[in-house]
Amino acid sequence: MEKEKNKKKTINMMSQATSVKGQGVGSAYIEQVKLVREGLSDKFDIYENAKMAADITHYHTFNPSYFLLKNKRCKNGASVCYVHTLPETMDKSIKIPKWARKIFYAYIIKFYKVMEHLVVVNPYFIDALENYGIPRDRVTYIPNFVDTDRFHPVSEEEKEKARKEFGLLKDKFTVLCAGQLQVRKGAFDFLKCAELMPDVQFVWAGGFSFGVISDGYKELTKVVENPPENVKFLGIVEREDMNKVYNAADVMFLPSYDELFPMTVLEAMCVNIPVLLRELPIYENILFDFYASAKDVDGFVTELERMRNDKEYYKIRCEGSLKGNRYYEKSSVLKMWDDFYTSVLK
Repeated sequence: MEKEKNKKKTINMMSQATSVKGQGVGSAYIEQVKLVREGLSDKFDIYENAKMAADITHYHTFNPSYFLLKNKRCKNGASVCYVHTLPETMDKSIKIPKWARKIFYAYIIKFYKVMEHLVVVNPYFIDALENYGIPRDRVTYIPNFVDTDRFHPVSEEEKEKARKEFGLLKDKFTVLCAGQLQVRKGAFDFLKCAELMPDVQFVWAGGFSFGVISDGYKELTKVVENPPENVKFLGIVEREDMNKVYNAADVMFLPSYDELFPMTVLEAMCVNIPVLLRELPIYENILFDFYASAKDVDGFVTELERMRNDKEYYKIRCEGSLKGNRYYEKSSVLKMWDDFYTSVLK
């Protein structure tokens, strides 16, 4: 009896997030699994996409096969789903026929509703899920996390080497956007800022993760094929090379119109470069004063010029990123997962 009591519980992580390169969901999955596998191995045995009925089946993506086998997988255990997207965010990312969109979005909500527990990466979306008829007491907020072993500052010599590797000019102020190349991410505002700041180097790391159905694919493809002189598109960069990309930049600039909790922001904060974002309510309760923000192109340009020309202000913004990195440090996020999984088993 005592042996059974001390036996470790099992968690089966179900995900196809890494099958599509260059999307934050895949990065979040990799980081979360690594975090709990290394930090909670004394309490849980962690499996990935195993054909088993675990004590906790944790779904990271909403694949139809997961939906169909949910009752079998969770017959003696609890079901958990990570909420990385909602219909309103998907609507701004991909272009599919109206009838297909209606069916797809209804399916996403149905998937969430059959889960016993949901985890959101931004408390802002607890209200959104409640509006879809999902009770608040089934939803838990746990932020995204990035391991500083993978993302961290490097020496000036290594930064210079990284710039050379990616074909960037050594002494130019460099503004980076990392993320999928689509209208929702503010790609056209990014390009407008580059047009207004011709003596600044703008870099976009990321591509069309969803191919031709990516929003703005046709218009953005033309720009990628014939970019402005001060803009460089790196395409989809392997995750193991992204630390070099962040370190090659002076600022991480994400003019996105809609997000949950961007992994790219956490990654940039690990590297301790300033982060500039669009002024959105969703950031207020997760990023506090760790970042700079503006409402539009004029505001973005003003902020970028100030960071480039005012060394004291640039230092303040770097300190903001360092503060953000420390706030979401490993032990605090790990404790949230420990408490959550323990409560699920109860």
